[in-house]
Amino acid sequence: MHPPPRRRRVARRLWTAAGAALALPLSMLATGATTAHAAALQCSVDYKTNDWGSGFTADLTLTNRGTDAINGWTLTYSYSGNQKLSNGWNGTWSQSGQQITVKNASYNGTVAAGAAVSAGAQFTYSGTNTAPTSFAVNGTTCAGAHQPPVAVLTSPTAGAVYTQGDAVPLAATAAAADNATISKVEFYDDTKLLGTDTTAPYTLSATGLATGSHSLLAKAYDSLGASAESTPVGITVAAGPSVVASTNQLAVQQGKTGSYELKLSTQPTSNVTVTTARTGGNTGLSVTGGASLTFTPSNWNTPQKVTITADASGTGAATFESTSPGLAKAAVTVTQIAATKTYDARFLDLYGKITNPANGYFSPEGIPYHSVETLIVEAPDHGHETTSEAYSYLLWLQAMYGKVTGDWSKFNGAWSIMEKYMIPTHADQPTNSFYNASKPATYAPEYDTPNEYPAKLDSGVSVGSDPIAGELKSAYGTDDIYGMHWIQDVDNVYGYGNEPGKCEAGPTATGPSYINTFQRGPQESVWETIPQPTCDAFKYGGTNGYLDLFTGDSSYAKQWKFTNAPDADARAVQAAYWADVWAKQQGKGSDVSATVAKAAKMGDYLRYAMYDKYFKKIGNCVGPSACPAGTGKDASHYLLSWYYAWGGATDTSAGWAWRIGSSHTHGGYQNPLAAYALSSYADLKPKSATGQQDWAKSLQRQLEFYRWLQSSEGGIAGGATNSWAGRYATPPSGTSTFYGMYYDPAPVYHDPPSNQWFGFQAWSMERVAEYYQQTGDANAKAVLDKWVKWALSKTTINPDGTYLIPSTLQWSGQPDTWNASSPGSNAGLHVTVADYTNDVGVAAAYAKTLTYYAAKSGDTAAKTTAKALLDGMWANYQDALGIAVPETRTDYNRFDDGVYVPSGWSGKMPNGDTINSSSTFMSLRSFYKNDPAWSKIQSYLAGGAAPVFTYHRFWAQADIALAMGSYAELLE
Repeated sequence: MHPPPRRRRVARRLWTAAGAALALPLSMLATGATTAHAAALQCSVDYKTNDWGSGFTADLTLTNRGTDAINGWTLTYSYSGNQKLSNGWNGTWSQSGQQITVKNASYNGTVAAGAAVSAGAQFTYSGTNTAPTSFAVNGTTCAGAHQPPVAVLTSPTAGAVYTQGDAVPLAATAAAADNATISKVEFYDDTKLLGTDTTAPYTLSATGLATGSHSLLAKAYDSLGASAESTPVGITVAAGPSVVASTNQLAVQQGKTGSYELKLSTQPTSNVTVTTARTGGNTGLSVTGGASLTFTPSNWNTPQKVTITADASGTGAATFESTSPGLAKAAVTVTQIAATKTYDARFLDLYGKITNPANGYFSPEGIPYHSVETLIVEAPDHGHETTSEAYSYLLWLQAMYGKVTGDWSKFNGAWSIMEKYMIPTHADQPTNSFYNASKPATYAPEYDTPNEYPAKLDSGVSVGSDPIAGELKSAYGTDDIYGMHWIQDVDNVYGYGNEPGKCEAGPTATGPSYINTFQRGPQESVWETIPQPTCDAFKYGGTNGYLDLFTGDSSYAKQWKFTNAPDADARAVQAAYWADVWAKQQGKGSDVSATVAKAAKMGDYLRYAMYDKYFKKIGNCVGPSACPAGTGKDASHYLLSWYYAWGGATDTSAGWAWRIGSSHTHGGYQNPLAAYALSSYADLKPKSATGQQDWAKSLQRQLEFYRWLQSSEGGIAGGATNSWAGRYATPPSGTSTFYGMYYDPAPVYHDPPSNQWFGFQAWSMERVAEYYQQTGDANAKAVLDKWVKWALSKTTINPDGTYLIPSTLQWSGQPDTWNASSPGSNAGLHVTVADYTNDVGVAAAYAKTLTYYAAKSGDTAAKTTAKALLDGMWANYQDALGIAVPETRTDYNRFDDGVYVPSGWSGKMPNGDTINSSSTFMSLRSFYKNDPAWSKIQSYLAGGAAPVFTYHRFWAQADIALAMGSYAELLE
């Protein structure tokens, strides 16, 4: 499974500047006239399982291969063994003997010609689990689904280095299924087509590759129109001849040896001697083999080994450089770790894969992409966008690297990259000095569906005052906000060109570009968004840029606007806390002190996430005009809400500016460790007058929030809002409250519901567990005791080490109205697990939760399960780029979803794509048609099976590495 579209509301413009069915008549039938006959039903069924020895899940994809729609379907098949149905989804499942029957659900009964529908179920069995051989739909036997071809890029090898100007030899093997033949093989550099070969052996000599990292792949097409791409292979093109190392990181345990390999990037004309030596760092590491290696014109690209030996007692990192006159050197960081620290070795192994430039996790600027793969749609709608979430995970990853190696330069460097590219500069937010804290913003209602937008501004609705603007300016000497914007188009794929400090520089801009997406109510999924620039100078979009798609006004001004994701900024503070703790343990606190001080500053500004959107009074806030304006801290709910946002005019001579908080709070966003650090840890104390005390109250309030949202079983429910439906509407009678805020089972977004993803449980409880491990707080322990017991009861560890953890959650009932002195039992609030997953990112966060909880509580089951999850993914799911599992993306049938644009509105995207009432998700993103994986989507939209992707998300890979390091620190 993948995380659902994680939604951010983008700030609105808040201040003004000056078909019919054809039926045959009964008479035709009565007189013997020729009747119309529907075409014969044609279908195929694709059957896949995830088997753990005593049970399995079955995923079935039914594709309508005929020319008429299937209106209502019943799928039948039989097993040959003792498989027994446990439960099913996306249809009504039943079993009679060995026969299985699946009837369509109310929402998926119609399958258009060429379309597909999926259903799944869980079974138990003993003995053998032979797959069924025949399927029928409505009594008609289906053909088997055509399998796509297989492509493997056999040359170059992963990690190879070539000299600029030299040809890179590409070669691939390809095989077709179902008696089809291979028609052609294409070779790509990321999304750029390098060339095509139509005959085997499939080869291409690629010339002209620029210096830097390249992600190469082959894509095979068969005679039946199916296609598939190979696993990407990362290489580096160097400016000149160089020594090439097989890795940039190596872990060696005390008293043991480790090795890596060297070769040359270019064939020499005579023998070359390469010398390897330690150039700095831990003296307990030394070269004991391969200190001097000779490469000849015939063996120059045959790897030769360098052996590093660690003494029996030391720890820490050293740099080893391999040099030869006239060649660029190769450098490898070798870290000596304790003899028992297997999981630290795993951390460094995965860290090396993540940070290897050839593997494609980072842009040339060093910015972490959302994923290595470009074709991915979830919250970011392109893989080479990034989020503040990714930056925060980079900080945490580099903090752990400092703990393991003693090198804190990378943590400081990660903060510098984040500060440079993801925190808006003064040039990006130039008119904050015009901000009026007594009137922060003009009210605009939120609506339920995108087609109700634009939303009319209403200056007649009172808003409260901003009580922290003045103290922040006094503390830091600036009107500018020090917080991350939430999303960035790293490669400027859309073409806005909103580089830091620039406004709509256009498609030719080469740096990362700020963008916005979500903006139109809780039903607006990622598939219904209209991307727009953060700095709108009316160069793109329509007459008023993109502004009049979202807010209704009499006139519009060119303006800038940013939105902060509080969970990411809080995670950055969390990472800084650990960096400070670990650096001090090494006697290196001064190495990180300047960066930690910046984290305290970020935490000070993060308090904007504690306020009602329009600074109205918290509690029983019904009616836009009836709900009173706040007069200070009474507008603060002291929780981490979904966002805070700020913006203003681009005209610095006649400016205006605004700021808003958010009325919606989600259980998955809270971070008690960050609240503890900002309130009780001296090095992270904010400079403002009331920052520390606000975070102390937030810590208490967050722990109460968890207690209030905890279901009878133990899972944490959705959240609360101070503005029902985003417009201070009247909630349903009897809705329970938390300090006067109304219980909202799915705060912020409904497609899919924001409370369904188990990942929010794991992310949030992990922070609670860290806080508990550091403080022993009994209130945190009480929540964790119940949550861990529930989560463990829903976790399966299979004999081969594979695992299943919860994926989709379903909720019923509501919590009791909160009474701090006598909390209710929440006997009416329940959670069930709808389906399960082996998602590696969520499993890592879950394992970290169990690790920190077990370290403090001594719980054996938590410790054992944490280890089993980490060992299972390490043993079963590794590949060349990291740790990942295949994902079937049935939601990708939404590429053709319509995007609401008001009738009569028209405009252009930077690449010329038209924006009008006929727009679809895809028509606004025509660049996807050039993606090497696009044919998978094209085939699916034409009726093929749902596409399968193996994604390497940066946050997930970082979280797995962090889970290994955390286990090493606390339990190994």
